[in-house]
Amino acid sequence: MIRDHRERDDINPGLKVKIVLKKDQRTGKLTQGVVKKLLTNSKYHPRGIKVMLEDGQVGRVQEVL
Repeated sequence: MIRDHRERDDINPGLKVKIVLKKDQRTGKLTQGVVKKLLTNSKYHPRGIKVMLEDGQVGRVQEVL
């Protein structure tokens, strides 16, 4: 099954992902980590579901690993 980084149902705590941090949105630099909690409440977001990683960093999911 292919996971879509824009669908909330495809992102779960414990999942390894690459996110773009707010400060890196211009450059597109990705940060890798494990999802601690989902911050987007809507079922779908065109720029990616916003999550908090286990290390506390917050950003939008760009890739599911």
